Amino acid sequence: MNNIFVYCEIEDESKVADVSLELLTKGRSLANQLNCQLEAVVIGSNLDGAIPEVLSYGVDRLHVFDAPKLYPYTSLPHASILVNLFKQEKPQIALMGADVIGRDLGPRVSSALTSGLTADCTALEIGDHEDKKTGTVYKDLLYQIRPAFGGNIVATIVNPEHRPQMATVREGVMKKAIVNPNYKGEVIKHNVPDYVSETDYAVTVIERHLAKSKNNLKASPIVIAGGYGVGSKANFDLLFELAKELHAEVGASRAAVDAGFTSNDRQVGQTGLTVRPKLYIACGISGQIQHIAGMQESSMIISINNDPAAPINQIADYVVNGTVEEVVPKMIKYYKKNSK
Repeated sequence: MNNIFVYCEIEDESKVADVSLELLTKGRSLANQLNCQLEAVVIGSNLDGAIPEVLSYGVDRLHVFDAPKLYPYTSLPHASILVNLFKQEKPQIALMGADVIGRDLGPRVSSALTSGLTADCTALEIGDHEDKKTGTVYKDLLYQIRPAFGGNIVATIVNPEHRPQMATVREGVMKKAIVNPNYKGEVIKHNVPDYVSETDYAVTVIERHLAKSKNNLKASPIVIAGGYGVGSKANFDLLFELAKELHAEVGASRAAVDAGFTSNDRQVGQTGLTVRPKLYIACGISGQIQHIAGMQESSMIISINNDPAAPINQIADYVVNGTVEEVVPKMIKYYKKNSK
């Protein structure tokens, strides 16, 4: 009761989605702060393989709903399970990923519980809040932090009155860390018909096709990113040539995407992806706070920029003063010569 709950999304029958594992790590940290338990919910079919993995992230109680019709995901059964479970268990905080499933499931559950929901969070913290009108002080609320107004400001949202405090969180913005491979948590296998009615199975998935991602930015050890300072789409193509030589992935700032230099699935930053490569090469990127939020935890940062005062240079390990047209072709030539 009044614990933290994380909905664990299941991929490929028993594999837990990365965003859910990241939330379990954050949930464990928040639970330690609040001196409460971390609970998780897994819903699907043939889930025995997922149980040890979820527990290893420090889960004290794991709620398992295992039935053939629960995988792959459909809206109504999963929503009914969470709504009925949350009414029964009364969590103070409930978290899920801000992906296709979380964006469908979160609003359904929060609406049924009249709890409110903050979507697309990039950070979660615990803190107090004072209502200036009444003078009431609320202790240990969940600070739900997300970009607002197109990423131009960062908003901190609190929910003093309603429970659970619900939030969806973007993949990649939090680290995942196993607490103990042999962590001993309680596993509760629920009777699914107690939570789901037959009418909830109105939709049946006949065929399921998963499109593979066009890039692997999150997992790539080297990311070469371009900004508006690259100057043109033709110059941006030089980054793809360099990436080919370095076996890297190409990212971009929002300004480069808005200018049409590349597609928005390559956007790095507060309103895009969060990456943590071993090497991040920033080409023609000024380094606004929205972009830095998505790459500042890179192990090494190299900035290629003709503006010595560019903010990105303040966090870079190495700065190359020059334009992309001058520097990148030389790098391509060098690596081609030395990779033979």
